[in-house]
Amino acid sequence: MRRLLLLRHSKTARPEPGQRDRDRKLMPRGRADAPLIGAYMARHRFIPDLALVSPAQRTVETWALVEAAFSKTPRIVKEGRIYNASTHTLADLVRQTDDAAALLLVGHNPGLHDFANALIGSGDIEVRESLHEKLPTSGLVVIDFAFDDWSKLHEHAGRLERFVTPRLIGGADD
Repeated sequence: MRRLLLLRHSKTARPEPGQRDRDRKLMPRGRADAPLIGAYMARHRFIPDLALVSPAQRTVETWALVEAAFSKTPRIVKEGRIYNASTHTLADLVRQTDDAAALLLVGHNPGLHDFANALIGSGDIEVRESLHEKLPTSGLVVIDFAFDDWSKLHEHAGRLERFVTPRLIGGADD
């Protein structure tokens, strides 16, 4: 079995005049939401073997705040292809990963949202509908696959295990 975790970066400020999009930093809400998601991931054992992180400032910051919740830091690779990636690019990236049973991508919309919707073929229908509407900042999607090799990844092959956001878990204790 393989598990894919998709994490959208936390809330950021709008770019300042002349600022590159890649250099946008997290807002205070983003700096609060990321550790909340990290604690949730640790508590529910959604710990990746490998984290592929977009090199944008906001994704790097998000990952640093998330991974602080883990007792053992997973391997991390800054992966430039995640930035502004299409579903096709993200699928190719995952298919080229051969040594991680649990793989995390930390990236951006619309790519992550489109990718999640393309991969999910089963799971709780209400949760799937909720995800179909929106993947908000700090949103985490957990998708399980019955195969044991990422090269077999294809559309609708995954089962949605979990879709959580800071708002959904803020007051929950499980």
